[in-house]
Amino acid sequence: MINILWFLLGFFGIEVIATLIHKYLMHGPLWFIHESHHRPKGKFELNDLFAVLFGGTGIWLLIAGSLADFDYRFWIGLGTSVYGGVYFYLHDVLVHRRTFSAKTPEITYIQALRHAHRMHHKHVNKMPSESYGLLFFNWRYISEIKKAK
Repeated sequence: MINILWFLLGFFGIEVIATLIHKYLMHGPLWFIHESHHRPKGKFELNDLFAVLFGGTGIWLLIAGSLADFDYRFWIGLGTSVYGGVYFYLHDVLVHRRTFSAKTPEITYIQALRHAHRMHHKHVNKMPSESYGLLFFNWRYISEIKKAK
């Protein structure tokens, strides 16, 4: 049971951490890297370095935890790694269509998530901006999707 809690901490914790990093660092002093995501010019972006950083952290936790009899680090790393897969599908496939085109499911939450992220990208400059998280976003986007249906 405790391992499930560590997994959930990793999964949802990385969303909170990534949201804060996105808002205060990527749209702050690290804008020179993140700007490539708001003004893409090709298939790969300098911003992809953040995926390497987050992915590397998850892999390090998996390895360190597995070498210590699968302690809490393994389960947190597994949670962050699963989050990375979910993030890739939602962000790169459904929102930005970076890898292959997939139809957006007729699920209000997924459509609102996509809408919230697109509203974030309506801003091509560092500031102003909105909706820095992926899974957690302002519930007004749910209302906007429901009204549009």
